[in-house]
Amino acid sequence: MIGFIRGALAEKGDGYILIDVNGIGYEVFVPANSRAYLASEGSEITVYTTMIVREDDVSLYGFSRRGELAAFKKLITVSGVGAKAGIAILSAFTLEELQQAIVFEDSKSLTRANGIGKKTAERIVLELKDKFKLDGGEAAAMSEAQVSAAGSAPSGSGRAEAIEALQALGYSRGEATSALASVKENDLTSEEYIKKALKNLF
Repeated sequence: MIGFIRGALAEKGDGYILIDVNGIGYEVFVPANSRAYLASEGSEITVYTTMIVREDDVSLYGFSRRGELAAFKKLITVSGVGAKAGIAILSAFTLEELQQAIVFEDSKSLTRANGIGKKTAERIVLELKDKFKLDGGEAAAMSEAQVSAAGSAPSGSGRAEAIEALQALGYSRGEATSALASVKENDLTSEEYIKKALKNLF
């Protein structure tokens, strides 16, 4: 098993990179938004890898952060989500955005990823929401306190009313709670929460 690869970025292709390690080129499939893929050719990069073996293929998948690798491994445990779909999801979302979409059950936003339909997105949320919420590693980008403050605010509080108002404006619950999680002040009015949240949405 290859845990990570460190070397020079030799070449970029459609969804993959070649890493030159002492004259040996490793072909690694990576998300399109990863630091490794966005790096300049010739620069030194490190990717954390997992190898997937099929009857007719052996492929390496790499990620710039350990949390991304952990998220990928969780995603491909879901029925109907293969390695290609896992990479597509992690190309469409940052690690933090993915976690928030799953934890807040925002399956609609997951359909932004290529090849992910409504039923698959709902299955991802159903099967992984507890795993992402309880993950104590890098994938748990939002603390339990943030989740409680943003997503489970008491009914009638300014924060809860702001979530409902943002949803009425067309934002998903995941987008609204994510934006409000960045608002550290407490005991604001719903109008104040909305104004601050809208700044985070633009």
